[in-house]
Amino acid sequence: MIEIENVHKSYGSLEVIKGVTMQVEKGEVVSIIGGSGSGKSTLLQCINGLEPIQKGHIRVDGIDVHAKGTDLNKLRRKIGIVFQQWNAFPHLTVLENVTLAPRKVLGLSAREANEIAEKHLVHVGLGDKLKVMPSRLSGGQQQRMAIARALAMSPDYMLFDEVTSALDPQLVGEVLDTMRMLSAEGMTMIVVTHEIRFAREVSNRVAFFHKGLIHEIGAPEEVIGAPKKPETIDFLKSVL
Repeated sequence: MIEIENVHKSYGSLEVIKGVTMQVEKGEVVSIIGGSGSGKSTLLQCINGLEPIQKGHIRVDGIDVHAKGTDLNKLRRKIGIVFQQWNAFPHLTVLENVTLAPRKVLGLSAREANEIAEKHLVHVGLGDKLKVMPSRLSGGQQQRMAIARALAMSPDYMLFDEVTSALDPQLVGEVLDTMRMLSAEGMTMIVVTHEIRFAREVSNRVAFFHKGLIHEIGAPEEVIGAPKKPETIDFLKSVL
């Protein structure tokens, strides 16, 4: 379980998260929607320990992410994160990009890392791209490589930060299909997305963020299908 309790996050005098509380159960998919600057992506980085918080607690399987003494490197093995930009090493092949962390962080042999990386690359539909350089991939393929790279660490949770926002429209579907597959397999996921149809189809719950707060959270048919708050209604009108 991921537990988020009264979390506040500021950059100087600018408070971007203003007391968010929510929890994500094992096997659940929670999509976070909302306008730019509402705190969505920042929250993911706080969950993964990439950004400090000023107040509150974030616990992953009972471990307080921001407590003194928490081994963040060990904790991050539980939490895969995929960003808008895939940030591949351009001088390494697709296979080498995916094997790097299992070898360097988990201490696996080259053979073990290759077996794991190849399994996940086949799983996301890139089994024929193992020896290709990242620059030879389409944007959608590069993003699927980034997903395989995160999965190669055998995480219990996956965080997706607007992973389709930098893609051409015709490439969005192949990445969303990969995420649908992970959801169907029971992966616990928090997905920051502007793909409202995807959020409605795949999520167990949807949270609408506005100005650093959760304005609505609930089943997709409630938050997207019959929103109650005027801010949610206005946002959905603007994106649908």
